[in-house]
Amino acid sequence: MPDNPSPRCGRFLAEARRRHGLSQSELAERVGMPQTNISRIERDKSSPSLSTLNRLLEAMGETLQITAVPLSQPAPGGGNVPIRELRSTFDEMSPEQRIEQAALVSNVAGELAASRSAS
Repeated sequence: MPDNPSPRCGRFLAEARRRHGLSQSELAERVGMPQTNISRIERDKSSPSLSTLNRLLEAMGETLQITAVPLSQPAPGGGNVPIRELRSTFDEMSPEQRIEQAALVSNVAGELAASRSAS
């Protein structure tokens, strides 16, 4: 199995911050950290400790929840295909097939977002 990239939390943190209508400066002020640190985390230039990530989330009224899922089991909230099988299928795709798949996922996500905002 190929090396897996290390987990990144930049997008996760940026989405949480935007969901709460905060700027990087406002979040930084809430936790007593320089705004540049928030920026580096969100751009995946810096990887915070779990403690720091949870402190940032708590400043927005959320908390970090981590669950380990065996690769042989389906991902929580995602279909019934084991993660290992999804990963091997992806690894076997050509770059063109990966782009095609990403476009399809993007379209479905757009439709889902539109249907949620309409309700």
